[in-house]
Amino acid sequence: MLVDNGVHGDSRVQKTARSAAEAGWEVILLGILGKASPEETWSIGGAQVRLLTVPRPLAQHPLHLRRSLRRPLAYRPGRYATQRLNALKARRLELRQRQAHLDEVRRAGSRGRYLVGRALLLPARASTKIRTRWARLRSGELKRLRANQQNPDLPLTKLSIRFWQTVMGPRSWRRLDPGLWDYEFAFGPVIDDLKPDLIHANDFRMAGVGVRAAERARARGRATRVVWDAHEYVAGVLGRPDNPRWLPAQIAYTAEHAPRADAVVTVSSTLAELLREVHDLPALPDVVLNAPARVADDARHDTPVPDLRARCGIGPDTPLLVYCGGVNPSRGLDTMVDALTQLPDVHIALVTLHPSGNNAQSEAVRERAVQAGVGDRVHLMPYVPHWQVSEFLAPADAGVIPIHHKPNHELALITKFLEYSHARLPIVVSDVRTMAETVRSTGQGEVFRAEDVPDYVRAVREVLADPKRYRQAYDRPGLLDGWTWEAQAAVLDGVYRRLRPDVAPPVRQPADPVSH
Repeated sequence: MLVDNGVHGDSRVQKTARSAAEAGWEVILLGILGKASPEETWSIGGAQVRLLTVPRPLAQHPLHLRRSLRRPLAYRPGRYATQRLNALKARRLELRQRQAHLDEVRRAGSRGRYLVGRALLLPARASTKIRTRWARLRSGELKRLRANQQNPDLPLTKLSIRFWQTVMGPRSWRRLDPGLWDYEFAFGPVIDDLKPDLIHANDFRMAGVGVRAAERARARGRATRVVWDAHEYVAGVLGRPDNPRWLPAQIAYTAEHAPRADAVVTVSSTLAELLREVHDLPALPDVVLNAPARVADDARHDTPVPDLRARCGIGPDTPLLVYCGGVNPSRGLDTMVDALTQLPDVHIALVTLHPSGNNAQSEAVRERAVQAGVGDRVHLMPYVPHWQVSEFLAPADAGVIPIHHKPNHELALITKFLEYSHARLPIVVSDVRTMAETVRSTGQGEVFRAEDVPDYVRAVREVLADPKRYRQAYDRPGLLDGWTWEAQAAVLDGVYRRLRPDVAPPVRQPADPVSH
C-alpha cells in the first residue's frame, strides 16, 4: 500500500491496512517520513508501516531556476540576489564605521587628516550607493518576475500552460510539475525490492508510482496488479496560489495513469460515475466509504474515550453542536461562530488536528469568536483516535457540516458525516449535493443554504427543538450496517481477490460481533 503522507491521521489508510492484514494478506504500507513523524516503522494490527524520506531534487520548477526574457534585468533565481544585497549592506556598514573613525579624528583636532580621509572615502561611498540602487532594482525585478510567474491570469502564463497541454497531453505534467518524479525516486526502488503481488495506491500522487511499479514488475515476469484508490476528484482540488502550473500538472498526471490501473475504488457512487466518464474507465469503480468500524479490537477497548462535555466544561443540559475535521475557510466554520450571537445558549465543539499553537486557521476561528463576544462558547480540541470518534461525539446534540460549495464537497458522504451517523447525531448540513440528498431522504437532519447564517440558525433551531425525531432515522433497518468499515473492507477484499485469485489467502470467517 502506498500513501503520500505520514499515515498518522489518515483513518482511511489505517483501516485499509489493518483490515487487509486481518483478511490474511501480508501488508506493507509505505508512507512519507516528515518532521512530525514520531517513528519510521511500526505496525497497524498485522500490517507493517514504513515511512520513506522523499528528497526534493525536482520540487522547484525549472522555470524558477533560470533567467527570463520577461524581466531581463532580474537577478538569476536562487540566493544570489539575497547574497548580493547583504554584501552591499555590509559594505555600507563598513563605510559608516570608517566615517565614524574620521569623525573621531576631527574631534581630536586633526582637521587635515579628516579632510583627506573624507575625500578618499567619497568615491567608495558614491560607488556603493550606485551599486546598491542597481542591486535593489535587479532584486525588485526578480520579485516582480516571480509574481508574474505565479499569476494565473497573465496571458503568457496561460499560454505556457496551454502550450504544454496541447503538445504533450496527459504527459504534460513532466513540464508543468517535474517534482512529481521525486515520489518515484523515493518509492520506486523500495517497491521493486518488495516484489508485491498487489499494489494499493492511495490518492492521485501514488497512482503513477503504483502503475509504473506494476508495469515494471510485469515486464520482469510477475503478475503484479494495481488498485487505485481515488480519495477525491483531482480537478476539484484547490490549486496553489503560488503555482498556477500545479493543478494542471496533477490533472494531467492522473489522466495518464488512472486508465492504466487494473481496478479503481473511490469514496462515493457519484464520484465513481464521474471517474469512469472522465478517464474512460472500462468498469465503474467500486465504492469504499471511509466509514467507522463497528467492531473494535480488545486493545482499543482498553483505551478510555474522553468526555466531550467535560472537555467543554458544560453539563448535559447545555445545547452542544460539534464539528469534526479540518479548519480552513471553505469548511464554513465562520458560519457556526457567527450564528452563536443568535443562539445564545448554544456551545460549539470544534475537533480538529491542530486546535491551538501556531495553527493560523484555528487561531483565526478563535479570534473571530472572541471579537463576536462568544469566545467562551467555542471550544477547540484535538482529535481522538479514529476508532473513538463516534463515541466521543455522541454526547453532542447535533453534528454540523457547514462546508461551502466546492467540486469535491458535492461528491461524497465525507468521513465526518458517517462518524456523526454512528454517533446517532442529528446532522445539520449545507446544501452540498450528495450529503444534502442523503439527509433529505433519510430524515436524519436538516439542510441549510451554504454560507447563509440565518438559514443555518433556522436549521439548528429545528434540530434542537426535536432531536429525538431525527435520531429515530437511525432505527431504519440496514441504514448503519451499510455505513460500517466492515462492509467496506469486504468490498476491498473482493477487489483484491478478483485481481489476484491465485495468491489470495483463504477466506476467513467473520468473528462474532462485539458491541462498540
